[in-house]
Amino acid sequence: MARKEPAADAANPGRLKQIALTYKMTRKVDKKIGLVLAAIGIVTFGVFLAIGFLIGHPIYLGILGLLLAFLASAIIFGRRAERAAFGQMEGQPGAAAAVLDNIGRGWTTTPAVAMNRSQDVVHRAVGKAGIVLVAEGNPNRVKSLLAAEKKKMNRIVVDVPVHDIIVGGGEGQVELKKVRTTMLKLPRVLTGPQVTATNDRLRAMGDLMSNMPLPKGPMPKGMKLPKGGGKAR
Repeated sequence: MARKEPAADAANPGRLKQIALTYKMTRKVDKKIGLVLAAIGIVTFGVFLAIGFLIGHPIYLGILGLLLAFLASAIIFGRRAERAAFGQMEGQPGAAAAVLDNIGRGWTTTPAVAMNRSQDVVHRAVGKAGIVLVAEGNPNRVKSLLAAEKKKMNRIVVDVPVHDIIVGGGEGQVELKKVRTTMLKLPRVLTGPQVTATNDRLRAMGDLMSNMPLPKGPMPKGMKLPKGGGKAR
C-alpha cells in the first residue's frame, strides 16, 4: 500500500496537467468552450436542485445534480476537444497516421508504407477486418499510389481482404474524423492467429526488401547483362 500511494499521487498531477493542456489547446480553436461547459454544469445542477426542492429532498438531488453536472461537462468537453483536435490536424501531413496510432487494441499500424515525391502517402493497418490502406494527399495522384500498394498486398496475402480509404472531404472519400469509425465498422473476418500470421508475413516481406543487396556505384560502361543467366561449364 505504501508503494502504491506515492505512484497514485504522482499520477494525479500528471493527469490534471494533461487535462489543463487539452483545455488550453481546445480553447485556441473553440473560444466559447469555457462558457459552454459552465452553462451545462449550472443548468444541470440547477434543474436537479429545483426538482429536489419540489419533492422535499434538495440535499440528495443537489448532490446527484452536482455529480451529473460534472459528468455532462466532461462528456461535452471530450467531444469538443476531439473536434478541435481534428480541426487542427485536418490537411496536415501525417494526420491520418496519428489517427491510426490511436485506433485502439487489435490493430497494428505501419505509417508511410508508400510515398511519392509529392509526399502523397499510404499508411497500413492490420486487424480482424483484414488490411486497411489509408491514403492522404492529392486525390488524383494518390489513387495510383493506393492502387499499386493494394495490388502488392493482394499478391503477398491473397487470402486476406484489403480495404482502401482516401482521406478527404470529396465524393468517395472519408473525413479524417470519421476514419476510425469507418475502420471499426468493417466486418471482422480474421481470427487472432490469422492477424498475427498476416503481420508476420508483411513484416518478413518488408525485412526482405530492406535487406536486399543492391550494387554500389554506377554500372561500368559497355557492360551487358547476360541473357538467360549464362551456362554452367
